[in-house]
Amino acid sequence: MPVISVATNDQAESLPDSWSVWPLAEVAEVRGGIAKNSNVAVADAISVAYLRVANVQDGYFDLSEISRIEISKQDLKRYSVLPGDVLMNEGGDLDKLGRGAVWLGLSEPCVHQNHVFVVRCKPQLLPEFLNVWTSTQSARKFFLLAGKQTTNLASISKTSLGELPVALPPIAEQRAIATSLSDVDALIAGLERLIAKKRDIKQAAMQQLLTGQTRLLGFSGKWRASTLVQVAEITPGLNKPTSEMGSGALYVTVQDLYAGSSIEVARLGRIKASTAEVAAFALEPGDIVFGKSSVKREGIGYPSQFLGANEPTVFSGFSYRTRAKEGLANSSFLFYALRSSPTRRWLIDNSQASALTNINRLIAERIPLELPPTLDEQIAIAAVLSDMDSDLAALESRLAKTRALKQGMMQELLTGKTRLV
Repeated sequence: MPVISVATNDQAESLPDSWSVWPLAEVAEVRGGIAKNSNVAVADAISVAYLRVANVQDGYFDLSEISRIEISKQDLKRYSVLPGDVLMNEGGDLDKLGRGAVWLGLSEPCVHQNHVFVVRCKPQLLPEFLNVWTSTQSARKFFLLAGKQTTNLASISKTSLGELPVALPPIAEQRAIATSLSDVDALIAGLERLIAKKRDIKQAAMQQLLTGQTRLLGFSGKWRASTLVQVAEITPGLNKPTSEMGSGALYVTVQDLYAGSSIEVARLGRIKASTAEVAAFALEPGDIVFGKSSVKREGIGYPSQFLGANEPTVFSGFSYRTRAKEGLANSSFLFYALRSSPTRRWLIDNSQASALTNINRLIAERIPLELPPTLDEQIAIAAVLSDMDSDLAALESRLAKTRALKQGMMQELLTGKTRLV
């Protein structure tokens, strides 16, 4: 009979009769690795690939940079990583503790670092099943309790990892579960690649369209140099103490500017604002908001566009509101221009660095812009880029739903509530 800890008795009772719960050490061998500075120069030393913490990701391997180690043939045999081994990082972020990937092999021998565990499964446990099991609620709870937490890192010992309770269906069901979840993973990976490709295409389109290098059909004429203050009104936001937050008008803070291409109204907080303050600091559809300061230099002045709300919405004093001047600029074109690589680079280069990176009113007004000769061309360019954003948003929504589907499948399949065999 399997050895079941007190902590997993309830779990075992809720599983199908054909399932059993075992400590990982009973159904797999947990192997420690070798430190790079521990190898000793020997006459027959050979150079082999050396898998480190940086190579082991959640569900896959990042092999873009592989270190090498001089090692004896005896240590090569002892620390070799074999196809079918499950590699798990010893430490790191608590949520990633115990997560890893199944090694499929290289064209040359390789060994693993001392901060990377190799888990070599016995016949009753499939590596692919173990790899998905480590993401279950039961396993995550175990790692939360067994992991040793420091200030910002966590780690787990070889002994503790061996105590991980693993609920085992029969081999045929393990294979069916792992295959089903692998199919969803492949769909997720495909969507991630497609989104990355679409983002690259959009970046290229922005580079071409927002500089006049490529012109849309029917447009010609020389572009003109301008500055933000010449084509838009720039207004600093509403300064209020944090004690005023929690109720009142919707309130856009700097933190609300970094998600997606527009401000997500459903996620906004609130702040008490008088009628006069709402009148002075209200946002209108099309307004652009960007921050005056940023902890990270790369985030300074990053803009987001307000598309409207069903109630008054004001913006923080740590940001600027940019409103296109009628007849001179299109608000959506300005938004994309402010997100373009040349403008972002100019802002970063001209910002003022202290504890935070800042831009003052004068810097904001001097932001350089290149504008088409007509407003119609601005509108046409913005429409093309907006369509690309809509396409990306639809794909990202599909990706989020697929990830949620996987979580639901895991909950059903890895608890035996839904059976595949």
